[in-house]
Amino acid sequence: MSVVDPSDRRTLQPLDSKQPSSAEALTVRFWGVRGEVPTPGNDMVGYGGNTACVELRVGQERLIFDGGTGLRVLGKQILQEMPVRAHLFFTHTHWDRIQGFPFFQPAYLEGNGFEIYGAVAQNGASIKQRLSDQMLRPNFSIPLQMMRSELRFHDISPGQVISIDKEIQVESLFINRSTGGLGYRVTWRGRTVVYATDIEPDCEHIEQSLQYLAQEADLLIFDVAGSDYTTLPQQTPENRFADRLDEQQIKLWTAGIQVAIAVQVKQVVLFHYDPGHDDSVLAQIEASIQAQFPDVQLAREGMVLIIGS
Repeated sequence: MSVVDPSDRRTLQPLDSKQPSSAEALTVRFWGVRGEVPTPGNDMVGYGGNTACVELRVGQERLIFDGGTGLRVLGKQILQEMPVRAHLFFTHTHWDRIQGFPFFQPAYLEGNGFEIYGAVAQNGASIKQRLSDQMLRPNFSIPLQMMRSELRFHDISPGQVISIDKEIQVESLFINRSTGGLGYRVTWRGRTVVYATDIEPDCEHIEQSLQYLAQEADLLIFDVAGSDYTTLPQQTPENRFADRLDEQQIKLWTAGIQVAIAVQVKQVVLFHYDPGHDDSVLAQIEASIQAQFPDVQLAREGMVLIIGS
């Protein structure tokens, strides 16, 4: 697997002739890696401040996972490629997964088309209803109906397998009871990428789901839902990212990495960072994890991974 790391200018060169053509490649790009809210600032640019959005280019198809503010940036990029057809998969609809959708410019333009997938919420709301609700007044000035592209919404169930262009299979599985969140396993021509974020910790059933999803995957993108200040009354929002919480997050990530090793995942990339963790904190976390697992890395906004054959 080749890596193009935006933090190193030397890697931002044209790919050599040995790299697969677009019709043969499975390419992963991180457009947003943050959780909860976007985090602008000079101390955040190393890892990135946009919320969750990951793009897979699978042969000639484009698959997008989650629609945080990274989706807005992706949208600006793909305006150059119109007309655009893509598949957009939502894990769940917390704000950091959907807040970029109203600002996704290609969705407002005729001639583009998007297949949009998500599970029905615990209150019975469809994926279309939830995306539409956040765009209603007084929350937003432009309703979903103003999006002139072809939007097709699909309510999916855990365990369902979606076939795209015959060769691509996307399998969904339930990974968080409190959010109703899904994880996704994408398989194409013997290559597999798993996107499993906000995994519920300390749950045997969820651990079994992760084991199933990640079995012998080429790449696992994941994070484990950590503690937040609402469960720690002795802390304030300003100091909730104290050292012991960092250690707790590392412990949760480590447990997930051990699951990945047990099911023979080839590469693990961690993702979805607390908004209070600046570049220096994330670098310390990454160093701590790599002391045990040298091949594990934290995702950076703009990072590209090319999954080989």
